[in-house]
Amino acid sequence: MENEKDEQPSQRKDHRTDAFATKFVNKTVNWQQRAPRHGTAKEDKPPPAGGLDETPIPDAPPGYTLKFIFHRANNLPMADINSLSSDPYLYVQLNTSLPSRHKQDPYMRFRTPTIRRSTNPVWNTEWIVANVPSTGFKLKARIYDEDPADYDDRLGNVHVHLDAIHDNWTGIKEQHYKIKKRMGSKRAYFIRGCAAMFNRNIEMSGDLVISVEVLGKTDVGNNGGRIWTVGPCAWSRHLSPMIGRLAGTKEPGQGKDGTTTERYNFQANQFQLAGPVPASLYHRYVEFKPFVAGMFTSTSLRGRILNRALHHQHSRIYNYDRTTVYGSFPAPSKDMTLQFLDLVHYDRGGRIFTYILNLDGMWRFTETGKEFGIDLLSKHTMHSDVNNYIAFSGEFFVRRLKQPHKEPFDSEQETHPAAEIGGGPPQEDPPNDPAFYSLYIDNDSGTYRPSAKLLPVFKGFLQKNLPGLKIVTLDCGADAEKMGKLKQEQRERKKAEGKGIMVMQDDGSSLSSSDEEELEERMREMDAGEEEQRGNDAEKAKKRKKLSKIGRLGHGDKREREERETKEDMGDGGKEVDGHPKQANGELKQEGGEMVPKEENGGLEKVGDSR
Repeated sequence: MENEKDEQPSQRKDHRTDAFATKFVNKTVNWQQRAPRHGTAKEDKPPPAGGLDETPIPDAPPGYTLKFIFHRANNLPMADINSLSSDPYLYVQLNTSLPSRHKQDPYMRFRTPTIRRSTNPVWNTEWIVANVPSTGFKLKARIYDEDPADYDDRLGNVHVHLDAIHDNWTGIKEQHYKIKKRMGSKRAYFIRGCAAMFNRNIEMSGDLVISVEVLGKTDVGNNGGRIWTVGPCAWSRHLSPMIGRLAGTKEPGQGKDGTTTERYNFQANQFQLAGPVPASLYHRYVEFKPFVAGMFTSTSLRGRILNRALHHQHSRIYNYDRTTVYGSFPAPSKDMTLQFLDLVHYDRGGRIFTYILNLDGMWRFTETGKEFGIDLLSKHTMHSDVNNYIAFSGEFFVRRLKQPHKEPFDSEQETHPAAEIGGGPPQEDPPNDPAFYSLYIDNDSGTYRPSAKLLPVFKGFLQKNLPGLKIVTLDCGADAEKMGKLKQEQRERKKAEGKGIMVMQDDGSSLSSSDEEELEERMREMDAGEEEQRGNDAEKAKKRKKLSKIGRLGHGDKREREERETKEDMGDGGKEVDGHPKQANGELKQEGGEMVPKEENGGLEKVGDSR
C-alpha cells in the first residue's frame, strides 16, 4: 500500500498558459456551433449568378395611359458659330413613384428626331406611356445640339413635375416651360449673347412647349407595378462607312445598267416595339469571368475602364448624324413588318444579326461576324449600353420561303438561303409580302444567357409586333446542331453573293449614285482595255489600286476627281483630301413606311451627308 501511494503521480501545478488554452477551446467550440448557421444563411440568400431573374414585378394599383407631346422650342442658343444655329433634339427621362424590381433597372427614356439648323425647332413628336401612377410623375427634358464630330452640347433643361393624376384631370395644353440655362453650354449662350448685341429681336431666354393628355385607365393585367411605352413604334437607321470598312460589312445597291454594287457601310438599327414586354423576360448579366461584375457595376479600376470603353462603343455604333434615317408607325402593322425586313435587307447576302431587347421594348441589332472587332468586349453588352438587366438577347437571320402558305420546316419547303429560288434576291427585287419570309431567332448570348424555356413567350411578343412574319425560335443548347448548320449556310451564301462586288467607299464621306455608276463603268473599261492591250497582271493591279483610291476620296464634284486622277497619273502621289464639301440635303419624313418630303414643322426625317 505504501508503495502504491508512493507511485501515484503528483498533481501538476497551474501554468499561466492554461487560461489561454481554455479560451481557445471555448472559441473553437463556439465557431463550430456558428458555422452551420452561417452556411444556411448563404444557401438562403445566394448572390445572383446571372441569367434568368424570376423576381416578380412589385404590386401596384392600375395607373393611367398618358400621351406626351413635345411641340417645339423657342429661342434656343446657337451651338454652331458657322451657321449661327443649332441641330437640336430632346432627350427625355420619365420618373414615377413605382418601385423597380432592382435598383439597377434602366430608366424610361425617349429621344426625338433631330431638327437641322434651327433655333426654333418644331418636333410635334408623341410619346405614349402606360400605367403612370396616380401619384404623378417627374419629367426631365434635356435639350441637346447634335454634333457627331464632337460631343453633343447641352442647350438647357426643363423639368415638369405633377403631384397627382385622376379621372377628371384635364391634362396640360401646350404649356410653355422656361429653359434653365444653368447646365447649358456656355459657348452656345455666349454666341447667342454676341448675336443679341447686334440684333434686338434675338432673345436670351428660351422655352419648351409640351402637352400631356390622359387617354384613360391602363388595363394592366399582371403588369401593375411598372410603366411601359405603348407607342409610337419609332425606328432609326444609323450608318457608319468607317466602321463598315473596319468590320467588313457592305450595303447593297444597283447601278444604272442593272449591275449590282456594294459599298462599305456599317448599319446599326433601333426599333421600338409596342409594350409591355412580358414580365417573365428579365435577365441579368452572367459573371462568367471575375472582371464581369466590375465591368457592369464600374466598381474596380479595370471595370471602370471596360465600362467606359463599351459606353463609347455604343455611342459610336448608334451615332446620330445627318445620315441617320428616322421613321415611326402608330401601331404594329404589315407596313411595320416590311420596314423591319428592309432594315435587315430582306434575304440578301446571308446576313446574321446580333440583337438585344431591353426592358421597355427597344430592339437593337447589327450585322455580326467574326470580323466584327468588339467580340472581346461582348457585342450584346455594347448593344445594351452596359445595362445590368435586359429582356432577351441572341442572334437572328431572315430567309425567304418558296411557298408562303407552308411552314419553314415543312418537308416540301425550300428557303433562300440555302436553295436558289426565283422571285427575289439575288437576281430580282424581294417580294413585299411578309408571308414570304421567316425570322429565325435564338438565345445565343454568353453575356446574358436567356432562358430557353422563355423562347415561346419571346416568340409571342415578336408575333404581336411583326404581323404576317413567320417566326422560328432556336435553343442554342438543344438545337445547337441545327442552328450551327443554318448559320453555316448563311455564311456560305454571304461569301457566294459577295464575290466580284466592287467597293466604292471606305471613309466618312459619301458618293452620289451617279458617281458610283461612273466609277464602276470606268473599272470595267479599264479591265477590258488592259486585257486587250497589255495583259500585264502587275500593271493591272497597279491601276486598280489607283482607281480604288479615287473612289475612296469621293469628295467634291466630277471636275475635282478628274484633276486628282491627272495628278496621280503624273506622279504627284495622289494625297487624299480631308475636306467634305456639303451636298444638297433632301429632307424626308416617314408616313406609313414611305419617305415623303418633310414639312416645315419638322418631324421624322432622312437627311443627307454628315457634317
